[in-house]
Amino acid sequence: MDAELAALIDSIGPRLRALRRDRGLTLETLAADTGISVSTMSRLESGLRRPTLDLLIPLARAHRVALDRLVAAPATGDPRVHLTPRSRAPGSVLVPLTQYPGRVQVFKQVLAHRAPRLVTHSGYEWLYVLAGDLRLILGERDVTLRPGEVAEFDTTEPHWFGPAGPEPVEILHLFGPHGDQAVVRTAPDDERPGG
Repeated sequence: MDAELAALIDSIGPRLRALRRDRGLTLETLAADTGISVSTMSRLESGLRRPTLDLLIPLARAHRVALDRLVAAPATGDPRVHLTPRSRAPGSVLVPLTQYPGRVQVFKQVLAHRAPRLVTHSGYEWLYVLAGDLRLILGERDVTLRPGEVAEFDTTEPHWFGPAGPEPVEILHLFGPHGDQAVVRTAPDDERPGG
């Protein structure tokens, strides 16, 4: 085994330990989530056991991270991501910006005018308006968001969003399982430009 590969494998244990500690998890809690024994995880974290896909995949799922984050995969050269837009209803386009199932999913969307139809499902959504005006119906509330505005909500509440008028609206749309919420941080008014 070459030195670069050995160093890559040796770095997995400390990375697993740091990730677990950053999330405030014990070995016991992680063992219950993954089905991997406490002793096996302890040996993985200390470098006494070689990581295998059978061990790393459940750990990546439990931590809701991509497998390459656990192994610090070397760069492959071209940093560009080639996105594949999907046409939805006429005039609407969905561009997936992430491809990791089980984690927060990020989309860029262009939504054409359509009739409101409230839906519910498990999860949490976060919407950021890039261009146009977005109408959001959330339960009994009906609001219009302008470019730069954000909304976040639990998707078990009946909801619908789309253009506020006849023109399309362009948004960033984050969707995650319950427990995964986007955190919006803004500067106090007196620290904002022009504030």
